[in-house]
Parts: sequence; C-alpha cells; structure tokens
Amino acid sequence: MRDLTYSSEIKVTMTPIFEGIQQESEEVTIGEIPVMIGSELCWTHGKDREELREMGEDPDDPQGYFLINGSEKTIVAMEEMANNKPIYQNDDEEQICRINSEQSGYVQRHILRRDDDIVKISFANVKKTPAVALVRALGYETDKEIVEKIGEEYASDIYLNIYETGATNKDEAYEFIAGKAGITNDIPERVDSILDDYLLPHLGQEPDAREAKAEFLANMIRNTIALGKGDISEDDMDHYANKRLNLAGELLEMQFRSVFLGKWGLLARMKYNFRKSAKRGRLPSLQSTIVSDTLTKQIMGAMATGNWVGGRTGICQRLNRGNRIKTLSHLRNVVSPLSADRQHFEARDLHPTQWGRIDPIKTPEGMNIGLRTHLAMSANVSTGMSAMEKNSLKAKLEEIGIDAR
Repeated sequence: MRDLTYSSEIKVTMTPIFEGIQQESEEVTIGEIPVMIGSELCWTHGKDREELREMGEDPDDPQGYFLINGSEKTIVAMEEMANNKPIYQNDDEEQICRINSEQSGYVQRHILRRDDDIVKISFANVKKTPAVALVRALGYETDKEIVEKIGEEYASDIYLNIYETGATNKDEAYEFIAGKAGITNDIPERVDSILDDYLLPHLGQEPDAREAKAEFLANMIRNTIALGKGDISEDDMDHYANKRLNLAGELLEMQFRSVFLGKWGLLARMKYNFRKSAKRGRLPSLQSTIVSDTLTKQIMGAMATGNWVGGRTGICQRLNRGNRIKTLSHLRNVVSPLSADRQHFEARDLHPTQWGRIDPIKTPEGMNIGLRTHLAMSANVSTGMSAMEKNSLKAKLEEIGIDAR
C-alpha cells in the first residue's frame, strides 16, 4: 500500500591506496539489493508456523518472491546451455564445437569450426584462428608433440592444420596469434594475457594452467575432426544433461556484476571521483565518492521492468496471485532463451530426459509452446559448487588415482 521495496543495504570495507601508500580502511554503503521473501536475510527465515502467525504472516505462503515498489515480483528461471562442457554438432558441411567457459561468474564463449579440414577457433578478440597455433603457444612446440597430443590417428589432418599456420616454434605461434587478433605492439605480454585470461578460464587464469588448457584444447580439436570423419556422433542439444537453469541467485549476480564492474559501473565511477578529488590535493572519504543510488536504481529498475543484462526481457514478472496453484506455477516457470519467432521444432518437443524435471503438459499454446515450461512438482534444482568445494573434491579424486582435470 505504501509502494515499499523489501531490500537490504550492501556494506563493503574498502582500503584506498594513494601513490603507493595504503590509507585507512573505511566501511561504506554502496547501495541496496532486493531481499527474497523467505531467504536467509529475510525476517521470516527459520520461523515456525506459530511464529509466522504472530508476525502477521501467512504460514502457507510459498515465499521465494520479492517486493519491489509495493508489487510482488518473481524472477523466472532461465534455461541455458551448460557451462564448461563442449557441445559438438554438424552444421551443413561444417563441424562445430561450442563451449561457454565460466570462471567466478565471468563467461567466455569459444567456437571451434572445421571448415575445409582446418579447425579454427574464435573467442574474445581472436577470430577464426587455426587452433593448433594456440596448442603450440601453450607449450607444445614441435610438430611431433602436437600430433601426439591431439591424436596420431588423425595425423594427416593435423599436419594440414600445422601447415596452415606456418609456425614452427612458440615465438612464431605468438606472432601468428597476434596477427589474427590485430595486435601490433607488446606482442608477448598481450598474447600471454589472451592465453591466461581469456582462453578456457574455467581451467584457471594463471600460467600454471597452460598445460591443462593445451590438453583440453587438443581434445576438442580431435573430437571436432572425429565428428567430421563420422567416428563420433554429434551431441543432442536438447538433452537435459547439456542444460542448466539460472535461478534468481545467478540472474541477480549477473545484473549486480554488470552494474558494479561495467564500463561505466559503480567501481569505475568511484575510481574517477577519488582520483579527481586527490588531484586537488585532498583525500576524500570513500563514501563521498559513491554516486548516490547508482547501484540501487539500476538493480531496482531491472526488477521493476524485467529488462536484464544481455538484452533479456521479461526476466522479472509480477507474481500471479489468482489462486495458490497459479502462484506455485508462476514461481516454477522456466523460460528458454530461444526466440519465439523461429520454428525450433526439436527444442519445442518434449525430450525424454525432461521426465520428472519438466511438466509435460503445462506450456502455453501459440508461439511460446515448448519454450515456456514449468518445473515438475517432483523437480528439485541442485546448486553449483564453490571453488573451495571443487578443489576439495579434485583432491579426493586424485587421492584414489582419478585424474580430476
């Protein structure tokens, strides 16, 4: 009734460093973020039915939604292709390998194409570059090492790819990659940055990860060639093992990352304001460098309109309160990123792997049929593992003799 928003302040402890000298740390408020009803930050979290009644809350309310400007809002789940997993497909006369390499929320898309027997890779500012050049740059300098790493059964195809680059050692491979990426100065440093920061970041972004990257890339090259030879079959894009669901947490993280770390985001504005004040001979308080309500307005604006980072629309919607069944159905809504204007017959079909996960009946008629679905009542969405948990699991697997790379 009062058009209020249920949100929480975000406080950060920052330490400014001016001319190499560390200044005193300061706790600042950078904005507010919506709080999901029933989450750990919510006042109702952990309360039993009697306590909820005493608080004036409905103990049978499903929770899991937000209050934005007095309106109940839900963030619908987005269906995406699984990150860090190569997907192999035939596309007319070409063979394609796609992988979205994700590290701490940063996603770098890679595409390998086999065209006229040459396997070329595109990612970041590297476009249509023979992939064997990157294998050589990652440390496998001789032709023999590259052939053994990719697979001797495809030696003739690999030598054709090697001939295409003209590189015979690591330095020449760096020059070749720099030429494809349009780099003209500081070639070693900038190519190192491409290899470490942008190539398969999920394997690591340090020089120590280059051997693992070379092996992973070699496997993708071999499988792309094998697909063209008919030695392996293409992957099923509609198989649910190749998909993931981005729920409210991941989608809010994407929006926050864009607002906080974007080109003209909150962090960039803070640095600019701090430097401008420091040039005048005085060090400002960090709180005064924060542009008022920048982060809050952009996140709340996205929640109010449903327009999300990446050009997505309709992500945040007004919760349907027609009856309890409609409310539960809306909270379990799943949306595909595919355009409703195109046919996508196979994507719209019910896939056997959706059994127990996706409701086989609840989907709208018309253009959105099969693209807007709902979680089955038996479905339970598991969450990902943190970097610490992944490292612990890898260590345990290696203890029993399993290569966890």
